[in-house]
Amino acid sequence: MLDLSFLSTPEAYISLVTLTAMEIVLGIDNIIFISILSSRLPPHEREKGRQFGLMGALASRLLLLGTISWIVGLIKPLFAIGSFEVTGKAIILFFGGLFLIWKATKEIHAKLEGEHHAGKNPNEKVTLRSILIQIALLDMVFSLDSVITAVGMSQHIEIMVAANIIALIVMVLSAKSISNFVERHPTVKMLALSFLIMIGLVLVADASGFHIPKGYIYFAMGFSVAVEMLNLRIHAKKMAAKTG
Repeated sequence: MLDLSFLSTPEAYISLVTLTAMEIVLGIDNIIFISILSSRLPPHEREKGRQFGLMGALASRLLLLGTISWIVGLIKPLFAIGSFEVTGKAIILFFGGLFLIWKATKEIHAKLEGEHHAGKNPNEKVTLRSILIQIALLDMVFSLDSVITAVGMSQHIEIMVAANIIALIVMVLSAKSISNFVERHPTVKMLALSFLIMIGLVLVADASGFHIPKGYIYFAMGFSVAVEMLNLRIHAKKMAAKTG
């Protein structure tokens, strides 16, 4: 029988709020990545790509939460290279980070040089299936990092599941607005791709044994976004003055 007696303690609700906030912050990375990839689809398939991508993110998180024993095993050393112990988590984050760096760099190159110079065929059709496969790969990487953090913050899987579901609802409601905003402003899209490269570097560094506190990363991202918002506001005022 399911024991929910822990819900009578204030610590349970504090843990739920904290975990939910963390999942929403981490989910922003997913939304940006999903938005950028979905923008390559035909207009009538973009919303479907976003929704399937977000549902895949929830499914991967819940799947990982249901295999806690396997997750715990991922942080145990598999072998050692000198004094450095290699874990399953490190391997997944390392290659996931490299994929994220490669994909974001490729997108930046395509935006700067055009599809032809980036080695892409302008007439090649981007399929929903190919986009969802790419989203699924990164969903697993982000989800693994998120779930391992959640396991360290709460002892109750019910709270972890509730936090992920609440975060997904917030992500689904905000995904379209974020996607449209990023798509309307090329400089914001470039900034978002730069963030993805930075996140990829953090994942590779973390997998290599160099831990970078996420607080520093999100502060830098927040500061950059604030500066970009000021630039957009100044640009909007200049355009209004010209048309007025």
